[in-house]
Amino acid sequence: MVALLPEDARILKFHQSLCPGCVDEEKFDRMKIDSVTFARHNKVWIMKQCEEHGVYKELSWGDYEMYRKAERFQDPGIKILNPHIDKSQFEIDCPTDCGLCVEHESHTGLGNIVVTNRCDLTCWYCFFYAKEGEPIYEPTMDQIKFMLKRMRNEKPVGANSVQFTGGEPTLREDLPEIVKAAKDIGYNHVQLNTNGINLYRDPQLSVRLRENGVSNLYMSFDGMTPETNPKNYWEAQQAIDNCAKAGIGVVLVPTVIGGINDHELGDIIRYAVGNIGKVRSVNFQPVSLVGRMPDSLRRKQRITIPGAIKRIEAQTDGQIGREHWFPVPCAKQITDFIEAVKQEPKYRLSIHFQCGMATYIFKDGDRIVPLPAFFDVEGFFDYLGQLTRDIEDSKFRKLRTTWSLAKLMVSISKYVDEEQKPKNLKFVRMLAGAVGGSNYHGLAEFHINSLFLGMMHFQDPYNWDIDRIHKCDIHYATPDGRVLPFCTFNVIPELYRDRIQRKFSIPAVEWEKKTGKTLNADKHHRKFSKEEIQQIVGNFNQYRRSMTKISPESDWGEEALEPMPAASSNFVPLQMLGSPQKHKATMEHPAAGGCSSGCGG
Repeated sequence: MVALLPEDARILKFHQSLCPGCVDEEKFDRMKIDSVTFARHNKVWIMKQCEEHGVYKELSWGDYEMYRKAERFQDPGIKILNPHIDKSQFEIDCPTDCGLCVEHESHTGLGNIVVTNRCDLTCWYCFFYAKEGEPIYEPTMDQIKFMLKRMRNEKPVGANSVQFTGGEPTLREDLPEIVKAAKDIGYNHVQLNTNGINLYRDPQLSVRLRENGVSNLYMSFDGMTPETNPKNYWEAQQAIDNCAKAGIGVVLVPTVIGGINDHELGDIIRYAVGNIGKVRSVNFQPVSLVGRMPDSLRRKQRITIPGAIKRIEAQTDGQIGREHWFPVPCAKQITDFIEAVKQEPKYRLSIHFQCGMATYIFKDGDRIVPLPAFFDVEGFFDYLGQLTRDIEDSKFRKLRTTWSLAKLMVSISKYVDEEQKPKNLKFVRMLAGAVGGSNYHGLAEFHINSLFLGMMHFQDPYNWDIDRIHKCDIHYATPDGRVLPFCTFNVIPELYRDRIQRKFSIPAVEWEKKTGKTLNADKHHRKFSKEEIQQIVGNFNQYRRSMTKISPESDWGEEALEPMPAASSNFVPLQMLGSPQKHKATMEHPAAGGCSSGCGG
């Protein structure tokens, strides 16, 4: 396989991936194949070869320099002490034995429970909802409680955050009772993954959900025009306003598709800033090319986290630069410090560094000010690391802990640039509360006074990396007792998601007879007056600046013009390679600080 690489490739690692052809043909015993990740033209690529389906080359990460920065922040995570799959590490075959197993390296950070596969919309890029005539999946209350407890009871750290998803979860009339069940079982954070349509229709639904414990909505929001956001453009603002009145914060979730809506990312941020207080966060999700996404559009529509970040930088006139983003596991230093203080395992955001990046921004008059523009994030993390080591190495741990906490409170201001900090922002107090509070509620003031920007790129069969699966902390619980990483549950649907849901579904006709409803009654139909249309369009247009679309090939760059490498006639699996020296591609050793030595094949 290495012989397939260009001579100027820099090999980053060997790992295992999936053959998209085998996944599509449900050849699960053959779908796992060897792959190589390499850097070229300042981008990171995956190359793999299936003996039956040939060679696949896919863009993995759109900027090699950002990759190098991100990989510095890695968290070893916490293995589950009570795994749900009763097999030893020598018996496990990942990903066909998923559930969680002894190989998994992260506890459940955000648990997902699908409460229905019904939906009131039929979005062309959605990876699942119940089509006409298909069985209906709606777990019972007892099954939902079982799944909630399954994740909550993980050891040594149980799930503390759960998302009810679908389909469209608000189609379930007992949703407030489901939310209450999660709170009763001990979840601090309960969110709904929704299109917001029913919250637009029924303001009282927001009130009932908040009274029963909903923390926030994770609401689809794909663009600033009816063309880029056909899903809920007309309903979104009213849904947000209804939630704000009920005390529910909203996270906007744009699915970013190259050549479709990637020219509006800056506009979406401006809109969120204009609604700060109502909108708590924007979490961009570069599209995963699975399900209903046709493979022929892969190169045009592929966009990675760095590609989205660069568009944001350009579309905000550099106010939010690529240097302002950090990978999710950068929170390791904070978690390490809190664990040292509390002397017990704590919640860890230990996903793979390629899975997500984030930053915080603040509004300062007409300015958008990212947190790293006035706060030395890396310097502060280094200082926290030193305080943690001081506590752990001390013979007088309790005294050292008290002393370290005092030093931390005094020292935070050293990392703040008062000249760049937004006026009237009590940042030192906020950060001290977030870190010194050492719990979920300590973060509240910090989140309320800022806007969180996140990136989460879920995998598909083309860019799938087993290392990322092992680190995943966004999990799905299922009625059969398994807890599955997002990118096995959804990427191999006929092995997991669809197979499990069929097992616990009932025929659509039976569901209609049982409930006295029809599935067609779920579907949303719009009817707005001319005045309402003008008002909605005017509201969004005040935030629009980015009118020019990006070239659909821009994330692939010049590589888009190169033909796919021909399959090697002397294909040899990677594990059988010795120490070949013929190829000019270089092998990078991250642990050695970027040194490289000759490697090839």
